[in-house]
Amino acid sequence: RLFRQEGTCYQQAKQVLHAAVPDRLQGRERETGILRQFLWEHVQGRRPGSLYVSGAPGTGKTACLSRVLLDCKDELAGSRTVVLNCMALGSPHSVFPALAQHLGLPVATGRERIRSLEKHLTAQGPMVLLVLDELDQLESKGQDVLYTLFEWPRLPSSRLVLVGLANALDLTDRSLARLAAHPAGSPRLLHFPPYTKEQLTRILQERLGQVAGDPVLDSAALQFCARKVSAVSGDARKALDVCRRAVEVVELEVRGQTLLKPLPGGES
Repeated sequence: RLFRQEGTCYQQAKQVLHAAVPDRLQGRERETGILRQFLWEHVQGRRPGSLYVSGAPGTGKTACLSRVLLDCKDELAGSRTVVLNCMALGSPHSVFPALAQHLGLPVATGRERIRSLEKHLTAQGPMVLLVLDELDQLESKGQDVLYTLFEWPRLPSSRLVLVGLANALDLTDRSLARLAAHPAGSPRLLHFPPYTKEQLTRILQERLGQVAGDPVLDSAALQFCARKVSAVSGDARKALDVCRRAVEVVELEVRGQTLLKPLPGGES
């Protein structure tokens, strides 16, 4: 009972330090604005197109897009949104049956499946927003899967808006060089740079500011953590993880101290 009273702030701190999608993403206002504008122009404006989002792990790519999709749920209600994590697919070509299943298309195989998808995406109907996370998992010999996907928004009467996310900055230049020869050019690019020390400090302060009572971790500790993580990777998830582990260590120390405290009322 005594530990539950004293440990509440540590439980809250650990909860807010989890890498969930927050209501507001610190340090990513520019990128969030670009994503919103892209979706508005293409999904709302019924203009097919593609966007390639790059950035190292923990720089907020998926979190930003998830936040924008949540915030724009009403605006996107008239379109069809399909989100696939390519890491979960068995092979690059598995993206086609996965997409067909989400769109409710009948089962087909090989080239017939791709023709069926192309026919569906160029027929009359609502815009289709396809989000492919971990896009680099779709790299294959000849890059036929990636070329097929990025060429779909360019088909006559296409209603596909494609957003791909991956770590590599040069994936489109390295693997999709042929797209540059197309009149429409390569996909639009959006890069997420590593978080700076100041951005990481603000992220940690904002998260821990949600915990009532005295600060669980002092300001100097947060700045030290932010400086170390920014120097190595700029990975916000790593900074959150380091602070969460620090809270767990303190929580264990407090648990040990609480167990040795005398009970109130002088009871033995």
